[in-house]
Amino acid sequence: MTAAAALFELPEGGPYLLSHSVGALPRAARARLAAAVLDPWATKGSDAWGDWLGAIDDFRAVLAGLMGGRMADYCPQPNLSAGLFRLLSALPPEPGRDILLASDQSFPSIGFAMGALERLGYRLELVPGDPGAIATWAQAIRPGVAAVVAMHVHSNSGVVAPIGEIAAQAKAAGAISIVDVAQSVGILPIDLPGWGVDAAIGSCVKWLCGGPGAGWLWADPALTERAEPIEVGWFSHADPFAFDIRDFRYAPDARRFWGATPSIAPYALATAAIVTIGGIGVSEVLAHNRRLIAQVADRTGDRWFAPDRTGFGGTLCIAADEAVETALRTAGCRIDRRGPVLRLSFHIYNDEAEADLVGQVLAGL
Repeated sequence: MTAAAALFELPEGGPYLLSHSVGALPRAARARLAAAVLDPWATKGSDAWGDWLGAIDDFRAVLAGLMGGRMADYCPQPNLSAGLFRLLSALPPEPGRDILLASDQSFPSIGFAMGALERLGYRLELVPGDPGAIATWAQAIRPGVAAVVAMHVHSNSGVVAPIGEIAAQAKAAGAISIVDVAQSVGILPIDLPGWGVDAAIGSCVKWLCGGPGAGWLWADPALTERAEPIEVGWFSHADPFAFDIRDFRYAPDARRFWGATPSIAPYALATAAIVTIGGIGVSEVLAHNRRLIAQVADRTGDRWFAPDRTGFGGTLCIAADEAVETALRTAGCRIDRRGPVLRLSFHIYNDEAEADLVGQVLAGL
């Protein structure tokens, strides 16, 4: 076991190749949960709120350190769909600008959240074609589009979208751009301000190994300044502890998207995970992932997938029948399936022996 792998608790059995779904538990998470949530609760009761809100600030700070921008531009969310709904429903209405665009290969929950906004007068358009080609988006982005929501990495194919170019196209058309980084954060380098997007949504459960429930949004300050969320609560207030029911004022930063009484534990756990991944380095996680994929490719050639994975995320998405799935599972591999596609991911805690096992199984079929 490598030093990096020793930082995680891995499920028993064969190779755990499901980081695209749920990353392994960092060993530091248990102590972080106790120190940030349980110990203050046990010793201070109601007075633990100071510690708990400090844990949220820590979470926002490590997100900023990982993806750029200011801590003030990040806001915790229960999940991606909630964050997306809060962002889109906060846009000032513009006559003649009512189209919401997303790829038809987006994660379904994203489409569901966008479709519900038709009740506010929007129209959802799902863009067909290759989401990794700027031509696909350029044909769809036009006057009348209010927002473009693009996945950085697509969960069923691993395809990476050209986010910077999409953001530029959206800006030229007068639309805002939002990127979903759920399948890329922790495995690919991300620079949210550098991309030129207006906002981003993400979670920590996959490559960041942060567990469920720690969603978040990032909003460029220019967008935040004009956004007026309709789903608010006392933590959306500029002064949550003012307790004046007749006086609501939006928080001056991304916290205006927060809502009511927040959860704390998911963000404390996720903070430990982000610190762990940050200590290893996303660049090293990616390089390790590419080394293991190349090792599989050495055994299989291009029979199962294109060996050059530089234009893809971290997940091997293999079009394969049940015989291939059965062979991999019989060998102990923890994988999953989405329709005709088998998905398997190599993280920092996977090793050469596991990659060799996958390559051996695929080469023998």
